[in-house]
Amino acid sequence: MSNLTIVYDDASLVVIDKPAGLLVHRSWIAREATEFALQQLRDQIGQRVYPVHRLDRPTSGLLVFGKDADTARLLSEQFAERHVTKRYHAIVRGYLGDGVLDYPLKEELDKIADKRAKQDKEPQPALTEYRCVQQFELPVAVTDRHPTSRYSLMELWPKTGRKHQLRRHMAHLRHPIIGDTRHGDSRQNRYFRENHKLTRLLLAATGLQFQHPHSGAAINLQVPIPPEFLQPFVAAE
Repeated sequence: MSNLTIVYDDASLVVIDKPAGLLVHRSWIAREATEFALQQLRDQIGQRVYPVHRLDRPTSGLLVFGKDADTARLLSEQFAERHVTKRYHAIVRGYLGDGVLDYPLKEELDKIADKRAKQDKEPQPALTEYRCVQQFELPVAVTDRHPTSRYSLMELWPKTGRKHQLRRHMAHLRHPIIGDTRHGDSRQNRYFRENHKLTRLLLAATGLQFQHPHSGAAINLQVPIPPEFLQPFVAAE
């Protein structure tokens, strides 16, 4: 088990670059999992840590932990009150430009974890800003409709925090994120899996801005786009 990459560390909080496929903590949804960011980080730095927010298991990127319960609570309040700026990068199918999607989402419930939750809640407001960073075209016909295949590298800013919001919003725009097995395009996923050995979701939390809960200082953290996102397109040049 390799050490987690620590992006920021001080007396009260620590931020890691979570690998794709790693759960934040134990979950009934994935009983087979044996490795968790919470336990790995605790063992790595030799002290207890408290999760502040969550990242889906297949999503990589910036993940914040408090080193005490009070710090975690204060940071969690910033996330809940939308005082944190979150940036993601993703590879989506097709050419997509810049825009804002205001599209309410009905809560996705897990049969086990959410069996006691209200099953008929109204769709909740969900807002995502998106910007195209770069567009690519591969000289392969992944589908029968076109002789080539187009993709976009996107920056995504979720302004709300709905479950699977970015994945569902991109799918709603008909530009699903590559590697999304729940909301995506199975033919595209199969192509990247079989031809480029990419089995992960091509979505990463690459930027976080928030206020330090004790000093009040502005914290602005960034990590690079995972290199495997761009490797299929670099290899085709």
